[in-house]
Amino acid sequence: MAVLLPILLSSLFLSMPIPSSSTTYTTLTKGSLLSTQDVLISSPDGIFTAGFLIVGENSYCFSIWFTEAQDGNYTVVWMANRNQPVNGKHSGLSLQDSGNLLLTDAGQFSVWTSNTNSNSSVQLKLQDNGNLVLSTSDGEFLWQSFEFPTNTLLPGQLFTSETILVSSRSTTNYSSGFYKLYFDSDSVLHLRYEGPEITTVYWPDPWLNIWDAGRSSFNGSKIAVLDESGYFQSSDLLQFYTSDHGIGPLRRLVLDVDGSLRVHSLDKANGSWRVTWVHNSEPCKIHGICGTNSLCIYDPEAGRKCICIPGYRMINQMDWSYGCEPDFQVSCTNESASGFIQLLHVEYYGYDIGYFPNSSLESCKSLCLNYCECKGFQYKFDLTMGYYSCFPKTILFNGYRSQNFEDPIYIRLPALNVTTLQNSDQDFSLQCKDQVTPIDRPYNKIKQDRVKSYLWCTLGVGAFEIICLLTYLFKTQWRSIARIQGYLQVATGFRKFTYAELKKASRNFSKEIGRGGSGVVYKGVLSDSRVAAIKYLKEAIQGEAEFLAEIRTIGRLNHMNLIEIWGYCAEGKHRLLVYEYMEHGSLAKNLYSDKLDWKKKYEIALGTAKGLAYLHEECLEWVLHCDVKPQNILLNSDYQPKVADFGLSKLLNRSAIDNSMFSKIRGTRGYMAPEWVFNLPITSKVDVYSYGIVVLEMITGRRSTGNHANDESIVVEPRRLVTWVKGNIKVTDERASQTKDIVDPTIKGDFDMRRMEILIDVALKCAEEDKDARPTMRQVVDMLLHQDCNE
Repeated sequence: MAVLLPILLSSLFLSMPIPSSSTTYTTLTKGSLLSTQDVLISSPDGIFTAGFLIVGENSYCFSIWFTEAQDGNYTVVWMANRNQPVNGKHSGLSLQDSGNLLLTDAGQFSVWTSNTNSNSSVQLKLQDNGNLVLSTSDGEFLWQSFEFPTNTLLPGQLFTSETILVSSRSTTNYSSGFYKLYFDSDSVLHLRYEGPEITTVYWPDPWLNIWDAGRSSFNGSKIAVLDESGYFQSSDLLQFYTSDHGIGPLRRLVLDVDGSLRVHSLDKANGSWRVTWVHNSEPCKIHGICGTNSLCIYDPEAGRKCICIPGYRMINQMDWSYGCEPDFQVSCTNESASGFIQLLHVEYYGYDIGYFPNSSLESCKSLCLNYCECKGFQYKFDLTMGYYSCFPKTILFNGYRSQNFEDPIYIRLPALNVTTLQNSDQDFSLQCKDQVTPIDRPYNKIKQDRVKSYLWCTLGVGAFEIICLLTYLFKTQWRSIARIQGYLQVATGFRKFTYAELKKASRNFSKEIGRGGSGVVYKGVLSDSRVAAIKYLKEAIQGEAEFLAEIRTIGRLNHMNLIEIWGYCAEGKHRLLVYEYMEHGSLAKNLYSDKLDWKKKYEIALGTAKGLAYLHEECLEWVLHCDVKPQNILLNSDYQPKVADFGLSKLLNRSAIDNSMFSKIRGTRGYMAPEWVFNLPITSKVDVYSYGIVVLEMITGRRSTGNHANDESIVVEPRRLVTWVKGNIKVTDERASQTKDIVDPTIKGDFDMRRMEILIDVALKCAEEDKDARPTMRQVVDMLLHQDCNE
């Protein structure tokens, strides 16, 4: 069913059938074995139990649960092998003589291990707080379950930068789901949706800056805890009390299957769990809850409901996470073949082609029709400015209906469908109970057949002999292939990494250091001990040959102010790039801090100009960046700038540099040149415009977009920023005084006036509306260097 009430979730979440048990221990020592059938560990007070629980047909997971069952089911708080259940026969958890915990599948395959080692005596014990601990006789903890949570935090269990909560897939499928709770690189707790195709952060509200969300990013300790009284506090200033605050009830903080973070308290009177705190009382605001091209509708009494928007049909009748797909085809060559249907009180968050202020309804429709990928547009009235703004959408995601939304959204459909669908909402309900996908690998029971054992042994010996023969025959051929691969690596300047290597280097992509339109960047340590930035590209629409051809071209770009690429991965659907790691992160991260004095800012402006000039005019393949912004200017240990994210936007022949046409808008709102809006030919001057806006931000301390880390700076629209600077700079004898009026107050009186005036003039020329009035990046470099030569 599509409607899942919070109370239903709290009672069903991670509940499993009670296993039959005949033996219970409080402590296990070396040589002990926990089988899937008849051995359990109990905490001294009897509140918690550890053992194997059934999760599918003849499939078991080693788990910890509350001993007291409700309606014949247990409430699970931890799992060792949630994504790889084991066979019900001959599987078990053993405490080996080496001091290592090892979970084996059918007595043959290692599924999970604690990776511990001790020569002294060790014991495995389940504590009264629900923590399963492997310790030495001296009391030293070798391993503990509290350091590796699954989807639940218990009172007193610390949540740190090294831990993460991952929801379950459904109430009947206990493998990892789509929602994660973690400390991000800004030291703030975040909730993130990682769906089949889309990844997006939804808590704190992404349109709020950190302070407005009641958080702080100025504490790097990254630690949070729920205590026994129901009080939660985090280093990012998040804190709350449960509604039943006080010592007494058993509690658990759970990232539930619907992406909501809740505290559940046990009501001993009726033996059921009830919700005593929830991070968001509006379930429809959780991203990905109904998939793409759908609407989430919430009624306090009926709960949450998912429906497809008119003209679309549900993809998977069993699972709303797949969303809806169009039941039509839109012509991209004939604008008159498309029309729009209006949906009232509906909003879709994010995935805008761009932001177009002061737009009429007709101009907004025309703008959407110009782009084949435009699925519709949000038409909003700006109370502050007194006009409507247009937000064309490439993806219809995170949509929900609320009477609080006064402005409509217009959905693009074939013109013939608009009339018939105008007054219809397609309402699809899940044709099952809250199943998503059951465990997909049921085990067949192991048959004890001695004849089969002999047969397999014989086949194994024969296979070994064949392998030895093939190895001998093809030894020379394999060596030749290895040599060829080595020559390719030298020739291209890249190393080809395997996906497994990069996954290991990044610790399973756990340390996120940045994200953008093209992908997410993680910190990693390569096998040769080099620290690297590993970028996981979002879309892998290219084949490996096309991808290799493109990055080899990028690999030939070599300049001190361009980020260096060390390698790549093109394996299946995975496309990753490996860059040098920049110690001080992006310019956006440092721009409004006290780390950049005037001299550093000037050098950053000059170095960035040099890098862009090289891309435009000096390299073999001319490159338009198309997304110059502070986030794509990285700073090394000496705060020297290096331009990143170049090359994958647009590689051009020399003859095409001045008459390029793009199929869709590129770049980031706040830094996009007017040519994008008016559908004019795109040239290298779009990068010049973006560069000018970035320099004006460095000078004035005013932002052209709300995406920077510092939340106290003034945000203005880019045209207004340019107009404001021009209005304060006049050619008079008071030029120096006027210059001081526009300079960021944090550097007033601490800069070179002559250099400042030159930099302001250069930035204003770069940010001209008319592209022909803007200088080239080479001319920008000459103007800035000329100033240095005259001193």
